[in-house]
Amino acid sequence: MAEWLRQPGFVGTHATLGADISQTMATLFTVLFIVGWVQARRGRADGHHWLMLGGMVAMLSFFVSYYLFRQLGVLAFEGKEGFGGPQELYDNVFVPLLTMHILLVVIGLVMAIYMIILGFRAQTFVRGQRILQEITLQTPWKKMLAILGVLAGLIAIYLGVLWINDRFGMGKVAVWTGLWILVAVVMMIEMAIQRIWPNGAQRHRVLGRFTMVVYCILFVTGSVTYVMLYILYPGKIG
Repeated sequence: MAEWLRQPGFVGTHATLGADISQTMATLFTVLFIVGWVQARRGRADGHHWLMLGGMVAMLSFFVSYYLFRQLGVLAFEGKEGFGGPQELYDNVFVPLLTMHILLVVIGLVMAIYMIILGFRAQTFVRGQRILQEITLQTPWKKMLAILGVLAGLIAIYLGVLWINDRFGMGKVAVWTGLWILVAVVMMIEMAIQRIWPNGAQRHRVLGRFTMVVYCILFVTGSVTYVMLYILYPGKIG
């Protein structure tokens, strides 16, 4: 799969097939989520629910698989070979932009999972109509810590597989450790938000707007990264 993703892309730039597919899917998901947000604003709860649920599950499946196979973010920590521009631009613009993009990817993926769970927990049906319940919804601290423990275990298993297959590197350890820390921070923030907005319906609306902003910024940072890597300053992307 990794070799297939390294084949020349279909857009006509210096991008690989994986990068072109990623950018295309990012555009598609952003459009879908904007449409879903508009549906929520217009009170079309069923359309919003199924579009966002389907879109988020598809997004999670695609991007988790993509980042596992491509390891694109590691380029920001293991050298300049993927970027063909000057060193100063790489250090001061590209690396901060790519780092920000990867951080937002993690936040976006965590928020997708959380919004799916919160959506199901907060919804109810009144005379056949799907609505959000005005009820208190809070996650116990023990459950949150258990989730973080399972995630840490999965990362440890993944790194162990890399070690066995002689693909282990300290750059990967740093990236995955950083991702776990970021997920932990995001979940801690969510736990705090649950105390600020214990009402499930209100929290779903507030975090829904926040998540939409994250996805829109993600699209912008991803598009700029794509342009820098594959159009303006192509390097040795593999």
